[in-house]
Amino acid sequence: MKKILLAALFAASALPTFAADKELLNASYDIARELFVQYNALYQKEHPDVKITQSHAGSSKQANAILQGLKADVVTFNQVTDIDVLAQKGKLLPENWRERLPHHSLPYYSTTAFLVCKGNPKHIENWGDLVKDGVEIVLANPKTSGNGHYAYLGALGYAQDAFKSEVEQHDFLKNVLCV
Repeated sequence: MKKILLAALFAASALPTFAADKELLNASYDIARELFVQYNALYQKEHPDVKITQSHAGSSKQANAILQGLKADVVTFNQVTDIDVLAQKGKLLPENWRERLPHHSLPYYSTTAFLVCKGNPKHIENWGDLVKDGVEIVLANPKTSGNGHYAYLGALGYAQDAFKSEVEQHDFLKNVLCV
């Protein structure tokens, strides 16, 4: 395998090192599919001789596919544990990869976005608006999805800021998660 790049939106800064190959494979998690269709098109405007293909599945499935031989040039995952798998089991990057990042930060965590109907008729602006009467939400399962996990953590952070007691915080989370 060539180089595994830990990247999200920063992938393009490293891609020129592969330009001689003329073809790159980005192995990414499912929800980023549309993002990379647009992002890859922008990159290809600057590098028209480079073909970029995509492989999308859950982050952990992509990590396993790489361990089983998928020849990815760029890897974009939404869970740090899947990057760790590539370092520990696959030996595809140094096990101390985090130490190379500023403040030992994690390379990528999602920002939660609320997708609303055109014109935002229910005036959804923050987590608290999700429990209004008449508002229905679709949320990935936090037990099985990295993005669901991050959405849960976002809701929890909001609850901790908005409510003083743990009972109020838990009630809010139950309402958001429809439990």
